[in-house]
Amino acid sequence: MSLISKIYFVQLKIVVMERFLDKIKDTIICSNCVEILKTLPDNCIDLTLTSPPYDNLREYKEFTFDFIKISTELYRVTKRGGVLVWVVGDSTKNGSETGTSFRQALHFKKIGFNLHDTMIYQKSGFAYPSKNRYHQIFEYMFVFSKGRPNTFNPIKDKKNKTQYTFSKKRRRKNGSISHDNDTSRIKVAPFGMRTNIWKFKTGKGNSTKDKIAFDHPAIFPESLCEDHIKTWTNPGDLVLDPMTGSGTTIKVAKQLKRHFIGIDISEDYCHIARERVKLI
Repeated sequence: MSLISKIYFVQLKIVVMERFLDKIKDTIICSNCVEILKTLPDNCIDLTLTSPPYDNLREYKEFTFDFIKISTELYRVTKRGGVLVWVVGDSTKNGSETGTSFRQALHFKKIGFNLHDTMIYQKSGFAYPSKNRYHQIFEYMFVFSKGRPNTFNPIKDKKNKTQYTFSKKRRRKNGSISHDNDTSRIKVAPFGMRTNIWKFKTGKGNSTKDKIAFDHPAIFPESLCEDHIKTWTNPGDLVLDPMTGSGTTIKVAKQLKRHFIGIDISEDYCHIARERVKLI
């Protein structure tokens, strides 16, 4: 095959992928996510927000996932400056935590992602009391970026302890400090940017009001998805959840006027997600 022919076929492949992307925007697809991700063009996703079925802590219709293949495709389809939020935890086996979360995080770094932030998702309660360790009420929210994030809209809801006005300090020649003739006075706002530990009320009546969502064994709080989508994207951006489960990421993306793609291998879970999206 000549060089011109090779270039033509590459360009044709890109066109086909882009057309497919336009076709599946704002839909939920029942399929193996690796196979669907392979059909997407490079650098097309602004934000992936998802949680894998880690450590077999829940039964997901007996489906499993291939982390290595999924992570490779996620890196390829993420835009330059795009973000991946990977919500994950560890089970306890033989009295010790598995460390699955850390191994996955290190692999994402190995394939090219930056570990932009290690955040904590703190729940309002725990499912099982611990006997020889402190009760487990959190999961990791690893925030990976492909280069420097394009978007950061910080949520400012942390109440500042004091609100006051101050000016730049000026030191005189004799060493004393003066604020004289300083017009650049700054007032501290009542609320500042929150920390990277996010607390959410969880469970029925808290994570969501959608009763059908609880037909899935593990759901996100809608507020968690809302806060991440607002932080890392703008209206019109494209949000992906390749293991969409009950569809919380997809539902919230639609609420916030972002485009979305949801993928799940279980038709039952896709049905739940589609029903929730209809509520918007």
